[in-house]
Amino acid sequence: MKYLVVLALTSLFIGTPPAEEKTELCDDGICVIQFNAKFNAVNEVTWLDELTDCTTTTVDITTDPSLPQDYKIVVVPTILILEDGAEVARFQANIMMTMEATQNEVQESIDNIIMSKF
Repeated sequence: MKYLVVLALTSLFIGTPPAEEKTELCDDGICVIQFNAKFNAVNEVTWLDELTDCTTTTVDITTDPSLPQDYKIVVVPTILILEDGAEVARFQANIMMTMEATQNEVQESIDNIIMSKF
């Protein structure tokens, strides 16, 4: 019984939104989204726009506090690859808040998504 009360109170205070309220950043096709914050601008992934066969966008998590919760962002930068709105790959920063994944690794994930359709 204690656990049920704690879970209910946690949901109440954290404000867990229903799934249908999730902000959609990508509806169709392959999208690559970089989540970062102003305080970590020095570690922004600069090669995002060089990726091919996808759309790209960068989101500052400080501008919309629901986005980190909706997309389960725990560290910045985080790169998500979405296909038709569903997450298919995730690349997260290390403890120093720098991205260890390379442009080639992310592009390879995109290429694998495309090739899996054949």
